[in-house]
Amino acid sequence: MAQEKLRCFSHIAKLIKDRRVNHPKKYSQSELSQLLGYKNGQFISNVERALCNIPLKMLPRVTEILDIPPQDLKDAMLADHRKTLDNFLLQAGSN
Repeated sequence: MAQEKLRCFSHIAKLIKDRRVNHPKKYSQSELSQLLGYKNGQFISNVERALCNIPLKMLPRVTEILDIPPQDLKDAMLADHRKTLDNFLLQAGSN
């Protein structure tokens, strides 16, 4: 199993996408990326495709822009971390 497949970002990906598309302002990926200080929509696209996580320094801004309760964000990130740990431990056990 490749290392990138071991890392899980699916819960945060779903949360960010759901909150973005269902937000009253219906932000595009590009708009949300720019609000977070990125030059194009690729960053949010990568997050929503579960390729990467939101940097910790961006979490307060994300919760503010998308009206995400901090506990929801925390729950999604912890679920991803738990799955990542399970994947690594499963791989270690199969060696």
